[in-house]
Amino acid sequence: MLVRDAMSTVVLTIGPDHTLRQAAALMSARRVGAAVVHDPDAGGIGILTERDILNSVALGQSPDTEHAHAHTTTDVVFAAPSWTVEEAARAMAHGGFRHLIVLEHGEPAGIVSVRDIIRCWAPTRQHAARVPA
Repeated sequence: MLVRDAMSTVVLTIGPDHTLRQAAALMSARRVGAAVVHDPDAGGIGILTERDILNSVALGQSPDTEHAHAHTTTDVVFAAPSWTVEEAARAMAHGGFRHLIVLEHGEPAGIVSVRDIIRCWAPTRQHAARVPA
């Protein structure tokens, strides 16, 4: 199976000046665990994940005053839609992250997450198994 078949095409893109609270609200509303951070002044694409926001809050930083650019990963590993999900899983395991931005023609086309890969590999549950009492 290829990344294009597994990726989510719902790509939340935010600016570097969004506060972490704004980013979290948008991520929650879209039901995604990461946002692409596009910074035209810095000339690049980064990623802000739910873990980045969690780490900031755990340090006692205010989500109302902290901005995305201060917590964005900018040395991003990108995937291609033509990668296999095995290649994506290897990249995630090697890099220690759970999301890959999928680029097509230099633009974000989607995001593939560990959850997306698990959905590809795990059989669909038809009915929850009943455990005898």
